[in-house]
Amino acid sequence: MSKGVRFILDGRVRELEDVDPTLTVLDWLRGPERRCGTKEGCREGDCGACTVVVAELRGGELRYRAVNACILFVPFLDGKALFTVESLCPPGGELHPVQRAMVDCHASQCGFCTPGFVMSLVALYENEAVPSRARVNEVLAGNLCRCTGYHPIAAAAVEAYRGGGGRGLAAHQAALAADLRAIARKDALELEHAGRRYLAPRTVDELARVLAARPGAHVLAGGTDVGLWVTKQHRDLPDLVSILAVEDLSLVARTSTHVEVGAAASYADALAALAEPFPAFGELLRRIGSTQIRNAGTLVGNVANASPIGDTLPALLALSASAVLRRAAGSREVPLDDFFLGYRKTALAPGEFIEKIRIPLLAPGTLFSTYKVSKRFDQDISAVCGAFAVRLEGGRVREARLAYGGMAAVPKRARACEAALVGKPWSEEAVASALPSLDAELSPLSDVRATAGYRRLVARNLLRKFQLETAGPARAVAEAAAGGA
Repeated sequence: MSKGVRFILDGRVRELEDVDPTLTVLDWLRGPERRCGTKEGCREGDCGACTVVVAELRGGELRYRAVNACILFVPFLDGKALFTVESLCPPGGELHPVQRAMVDCHASQCGFCTPGFVMSLVALYENEAVPSRARVNEVLAGNLCRCTGYHPIAAAAVEAYRGGGGRGLAAHQAALAADLRAIARKDALELEHAGRRYLAPRTVDELARVLAARPGAHVLAGGTDVGLWVTKQHRDLPDLVSILAVEDLSLVARTSTHVEVGAAASYADALAALAEPFPAFGELLRRIGSTQIRNAGTLVGNVANASPIGDTLPALLALSASAVLRRAAGSREVPLDDFFLGYRKTALAPGEFIEKIRIPLLAPGTLFSTYKVSKRFDQDISAVCGAFAVRLEGGRVREARLAYGGMAAVPKRARACEAALVGKPWSEEAVASALPSLDAELSPLSDVRATAGYRRLVARNLLRKFQLETAGPARAVAEAAAGGA
C-alpha cells in the first residue's frame, strides 16, 4: 500500500505523505501552498469562489471537471491533475482563452469571485463544443457574483470560443495524459495522520473486506455531505474508507430491464443514462446542487444519506428502485421501499455498503414525472419533492406509486392515496376523491423552508398537476390500446 497522495499540479508530480485525510484542497492551496487565487467564501459548496478543475483519465480520454475545493479532501486528488487559476497562465505565458474573454468583456468588478467563474468556464471550454446560452447558465449556476452581474460573464463564455482558436489546456493534453498514466496507482492508498486513517481500496472484494474489519468507518465517495461535517460541524472523522478508486463502482449501465448506477458514479456520470428513459428524472438531477456538486456527489450517496429531503429519493421510490447491498459474506438486493427505516436510519448492516442502485425501466402504459418545489430554482434544498408513476390499462389506473420528500421523517410513499386511485379512471375527479387520504398519511413539519400547512397544500397540488399534465398522454395510451384490441 502506498502512503502518499500523488497528483499533478502545474505539470509536476506532487506527492504528499504526511497529510490529514480531512484537509480540504482549499485549505491546502491557501495554506501550505500559498496559492490564494482560489478564494474562500461559504465553505459549503454553494458560492463557487473556491472552484478548481480536476482532470482524470476515463476510458483513455481526459476529462476536466469543475469542483468545489472547500469541501474536497486532498486524498480525492490521488491519480488526478489539479488546475487552479494560477495554473492557466504561467509567468510570461499567454492568458487562457477564458481569461482573455473575461478581460475583453469587462466581466470582473471586485474580482473576488472571478477565479471561480474562470475555472467553471475553463472546464466547460475544455470539455464541450460551443455551448448554448442555457448550457452556460447551467454551468454558472454554482458561481455567485454580487457586483458585476452575469451578463458580461456569460458573454465571456461565448467570446472564449470565438477567440480561443483551440488554445488552452488542450495544447498540453498528450503530455498530461502520459503523466497521469505514469502515476496511475496499482495498490491501495493508505494514509494515517494524527490518529486519523484513510484507506482507498481498489476492488469491490477488497472494499468488502476492509469494511468488515472496520464496520465503524465512514464510507466516502464525492464528499459533498461529509465535507460539510468537517467544515461546518467540525466533526472529527478518525476512520475514512473511500470508494472512488474502485473502478467497478463507477459503472453506469443500461440493460434490457434496468438502469444500474454504481456507488462511485457521480450525478454527472449518471445523468445521460437516467435522462433518456426518465426525462423528468434528468431534469431533477440538473437541479441538484450545482455543476460542481454534481461532478462530485453521487446518486448512491444520496440514498445512503437517507435524508427525508434527498431530492432523488422520491423518484427512486416511485420507479420501484432497489439497492444491491454488499458485504464480505455476500450481497442482497433490497427494494428501497424497505431500505429507509427511520430518520436517517437504513437497512444497512454493520460492514455493509451499497454497491449499486437498480432502476426498472418503465412498463408499457406507465406515466412518470417528478417535481421539486424550493424557494430558488437553482442550488436550493427542497421544501417538497414529489414523484409519481401511474400505470394505466384501458384508461384506468392499474398501479400507482406516489412518493414524497419533505413530508415525513423518511422519504415516503402515499400508499392510502395509491390504493384510492387503483381501478379508477385517470381523471381529475378520481384524483380529487383520493386527495384527502394524503393528509392522514403524511406528517410534515414546519421549518425555515416551509410550514406544515404549505407542504400539505403543495403535496396535494403536485399530484393534481401530474394528472393534468399527463391527461393527454393517458388518452393516447388508452386509444393505442383500444386500436390494438
